[in-house]
Amino acid sequence: MAKNYRAEITGVFGDPVDDNPSCVLEEAAYQACGLNYRYLTFKVTKDDFDDAMHSIRALHMKGVNLTMPHKINVIPYLDELSEAARIIGAVNTIAVQGDKLFGENTDGKGFVQALKNEQISLEGKNIVILGAGGAARAIAVECALAGASSLTIINRTLSRAEELVNVLRAHTKADACAVAWESGHKIPANTDILINATCIGLMPYPDEQPDIDYDTITANMVVSDVVFNPADTKFLQAAAARGAKTVTGLGMLACQGALNFTLWTGMEAPLALMEDALRKEFEA
Repeated sequence: MAKNYRAEITGVFGDPVDDNPSCVLEEAAYQACGLNYRYLTFKVTKDDFDDAMHSIRALHMKGVNLTMPHKINVIPYLDELSEAARIIGAVNTIAVQGDKLFGENTDGKGFVQALKNEQISLEGKNIVILGAGGAARAIAVECALAGASSLTIINRTLSRAEELVNVLRAHTKADACAVAWESGHKIPANTDILINATCIGLMPYPDEQPDIDYDTITANMVVSDVVFNPADTKFLQAAAARGAKTVTGLGMLACQGALNFTLWTGMEAPLALMEDALRKEFEA
């Protein structure tokens, strides 16, 4: 049998992108499964994006991830979108399916799966989300689709929170409301799950934490953070000190990476191995 020296190519397009850790977990998974796949990190500027998108087919790639600033402007290039990606209005993963480009958003799905892995159900839950950016939007939509009863979006710029609420009301059954983020913000007592969907606390600023009244966090709440480096953020430490169950951002990152792996390879992802690779990378 002839040897095959050509690897199947996946990767990420973004700018800036040098600090994107996706290659760590995807390359670890490919190696563990004995796949001749590579995951490459490509710096792609806005001006070069059209050429980069055409290269997916020209180079016979299996798919790519998209990070800022391309998650929205990629949509016209795609042949098909998942339901969630259509509602969110942003795509972070492209899978090449035959001659078509399929767009998915695995950020929110990864978050939901990370909760499920901790035996945390979203059905009928009251969710409070800090932030209204891209991560918040993906998470809010997926939580609503997973059966959350209500979502409260807390954001400094109220209009951005209201925009997300309008999306949720138009496309899901969940009750949704927007609230302006005030200093020392109090978390509603009926909150089941509190989510920091901002980058507050991410390296190189690990001592920062969201400006809320931490004494309004109770032991009945689940508290989650999208920040993955460090994994045990000051936000989560403060919540744990008040008895709340905490879920780190590493789980979300590993789960969305596992979803990407399956889209590109058609195989079940070695999730535990991928999460372990991230922990070693960040010494978590």
